Amino acid sequence: MQHAGGAAGEPAEPGPVTASETSPERPWPLHRLSENLKLHIERAPATWIEGQLIEFKNNRGNVYMTMRDLDQEVSLPLAAWRNVAAGIDPTVQQGSRVVARVKPNFWLKAGRLSMNVLEMKPVGLGDLLARVELLRRSLAEEGLTSPARKRPLPVLPGVIGLITGRDSDAMKDVLRNTHLRWPAAVFEVREVAVQGTDAPRQVAAALAELDADPTVEVIVIARGGGALEEVVLPFSDEALVRAVAAAGTPVVSAIGHEADRPVLDDVADLRASTPTDAAKRIVPDAAQEALGLAHARERMAAAVERRVRGEAEALAALRSRPVLAHPHVMVDARAEDLGRWRERARVSLGHRLARESDAVAALRARVRALSPQQTLDRGYAVVQHAGRVVRRADEVSPGSHLDILVAAGRLEADVTDTHTPTDPEDA
Repeated sequence: MQHAGGAAGEPAEPGPVTASETSPERPWPLHRLSENLKLHIERAPATWIEGQLIEFKNNRGNVYMTMRDLDQEVSLPLAAWRNVAAGIDPTVQQGSRVVARVKPNFWLKAGRLSMNVLEMKPVGLGDLLARVELLRRSLAEEGLTSPARKRPLPVLPGVIGLITGRDSDAMKDVLRNTHLRWPAAVFEVREVAVQGTDAPRQVAAALAELDADPTVEVIVIARGGGALEEVVLPFSDEALVRAVAAAGTPVVSAIGHEADRPVLDDVADLRASTPTDAAKRIVPDAAQEALGLAHARERMAAAVERRVRGEAEALAALRSRPVLAHPHVMVDARAEDLGRWRERARVSLGHRLARESDAVAALRARVRALSPQQTLDRGYAVVQHAGRVVRRADEVSPGSHLDILVAAGRLEADVTDTHTPTDPEDA
């Protein structure tokens, strides 16, 4: 057989060294690709992985399995040969949650990739719960479970979002008890898987959808009771609880029974012990509210009646007072007072006038006693000569004409003689 690049009997030219150097004219032989793949794959180290076994078949001591991822729709075939399969825990079966140390292997002749199991251990419920508690502590350290983050629920939500299992008793309980309490309640329901590996993803997707609806004012995540791993584990998924913590709408956790404590309870704004309890917490009781309104109306009516009665009594008391019963009495009393005051003023003024009149008479008498007329009335006269009062005899001479003023009338006289006293006592 002649090879490309040389005649018969001559050594063939070496082919491309790397895959990038190949071409249609210079291809690799198939065995070379397979050998390179085998070398590359088998250099990969053994790896611990976790998942759920959805297939588990024992064929003559060899176990062939299919493991599915716990969060995503990803699966991988596994093989445990006789010597390894003999050491696998007998409780491991289809549906078990396990961790396994695997190493890839490439079967050169058939060109098949297989994952060989080197070790496999079941993940016990205790291990899972320990992880749940570790997550709970981690979220608490971040402050995501702090009571300060809890938002109050609306007093009467317009639309209630409900995330629950398909045609589940929990959904029926929430709807029935809510409508019993508040018949006008409106729900936006999302039916999802509430157990199994796909439950957290479906619940988170429904939560995101309801949280984006502006008409939804509160979201209830409800699931009935069940096995611990079915109730606690799906609702302790880290991605789900972080989505609840980040939601803008208040979230109510109503998972299982009172004793069940998934991490969702810690991050939700309100934890209801059961789905029925959630119905009691999200809406008021219409009957109790109506009864409360009736009592309030009765109290208001009684208060108004008391007020009116009190005001009527106060008005009657005012009307019964003399000043309002006989208003003219007040006028009469004031008229009498006015008469007394007027009489007092008149008497007082009369007394004052009398006193002042006496004073004036006294002053008049004093003035009259000091007047020249009084002197004249006593027999004295005023003698004048040439318009001047004569006070001394030597002020005139015989023959001088005198004008004499007496008490009643005037006299005229001529001086015939004068006598001037020499002794002042005679004057």
